[in-house]
Amino acid sequence: MTLLPEVKEHYGKIQNYIDGTWVDSSSEQILSIINPATAGVIGEVPLSTDLEVETAIQAAKRAFPAWSATPPMQRVQYFYKLKDLMEKRFEDLARTIVQEEGKAVDEARGEIRRAIESVEVACGIPMLMMGRNLEDINRGIDEYEVRQPLGVFCSVSPFNFPGMIPYWFMPNAVACGNTFIIKPSEQVPLTQNLAFQLVAEAGFPPGVINLINGGKDVVDNLLDSPDVQGISFVGSTPVAKAIYSKASANGKRAQCQAGAKNFLVVMPDADLDLTVDALINSCFGSSGQRCLAGSVIIAVGEIGDPLRARFLDAASKLTLGYGLDEEINLGPVISRDHVERVHGYIEKGISEGARLILDGRNPTVHNYPEGNFIGATVFDEVQPEMVIANEEIFGPVASVIRVPNLGEAISIIDSNHYGNSACIFTSSGGWAREFQHRVRCGNIGINVGVPAPVAPFPFSGMKDSFFGDLHGQGMDGINFFTERKVVITRWSTSSMGKGWG
Repeated sequence: MTLLPEVKEHYGKIQNYIDGTWVDSSSEQILSIINPATAGVIGEVPLSTDLEVETAIQAAKRAFPAWSATPPMQRVQYFYKLKDLMEKRFEDLARTIVQEEGKAVDEARGEIRRAIESVEVACGIPMLMMGRNLEDINRGIDEYEVRQPLGVFCSVSPFNFPGMIPYWFMPNAVACGNTFIIKPSEQVPLTQNLAFQLVAEAGFPPGVINLINGGKDVVDNLLDSPDVQGISFVGSTPVAKAIYSKASANGKRAQCQAGAKNFLVVMPDADLDLTVDALINSCFGSSGQRCLAGSVIIAVGEIGDPLRARFLDAASKLTLGYGLDEEINLGPVISRDHVERVHGYIEKGISEGARLILDGRNPTVHNYPEGNFIGATVFDEVQPEMVIANEEIFGPVASVIRVPNLGEAISIIDSNHYGNSACIFTSSGGWAREFQHRVRCGNIGINVGVPAPVAPFPFSGMKDSFFGDLHGQGMDGINFFTERKVVITRWSTSSMGKGWG
């Protein structure tokens, strides 16, 4: 074993960060933070009170006038400092993710790299916020458009990417001149606790960026506050629907990225070496706990049998364990409850008549007998109408469906109520073009198993995978966090003065 050192063995009771100060919560509701690989308690997180949430909102509100009046070139200087600090603490941030979420350390490093990329993009806000202008829309009349910040925004994050997902939103929002509140998942608050130490060190003015820990009550307070302009959410579809509905009813902006059922189509001419590597990463990376995880492999035509053999062989060789071990490529799922949930789907697949060809239930993981481990699990002979082919499992479970042609594969994808991502593996430009044109999913992969947009591009989604008008990241993010104002001007030539002409 090459186990890396833990950042801390125990983090104690973590604090909120409000108005530029670390503050203890007075809440009597305290949750344990559990390392999913060891089942050990590594800290405590308070479920903040209504008053504490309001204090954070008011701190952000007070900070907004001065921060929004700060020139963009000055605002981004803080993000240059933050990027430098994140690079210096890169390993600690990644290893904190492993401790509280469970994924393999290389995956955690990739997550932090994506978070840093979001900070880098925000450093370009002086260019990204630029408006448009046109002289002489009529004789002597000019028109131009400007983008302006709105006020206080917030984000509510899931457990699976505690370092990256808050940074889909916060850097763009704050660089645009808004103030911000991050509410991390109460299951994995430690990464943002460390990230906010870096925010404090970067010197952001008090109240510009705030951290409030808690659960549903905190979210409800943020949604109900008249001083919060909008919310960015990532999580399950039922919760996304509820948050979007409440935010909209309260007149707030909302971008709610939701659940997924992602399909991977393998054509007869696919490069099997490239394809199998991509499928393994897609289906089992982060133990299947990501919204772009591949879940259903659709084998087209004669590729079915050789694909199954190669995929099954690769999946059976994945190594379970604590993600801080550099040799591990499959960590635990987030909780014991989640283990039972995934087991329930496996049992459902068996009862529906799918053929279980690799069973990851109840694996033996040396040194970590109490961990929340599920091995790679593979079903063959899955039918499109089965539950395991339609519902989001959010675990290391892959299902194989066999179809005769691309048209039938696309029909299966489009009949699903999710529309987050879909991928095709082929050597044919024609098939690839047909796929990207016809499939109703927001993120398309061509010979790519995890089509995760980089920070300059929006993280798209359709159908029950997204609720809202503007997605996270890219110019969608800039537009979400700003109000566009159109100005039309006309000046009398008599005001030019004697020095003219």
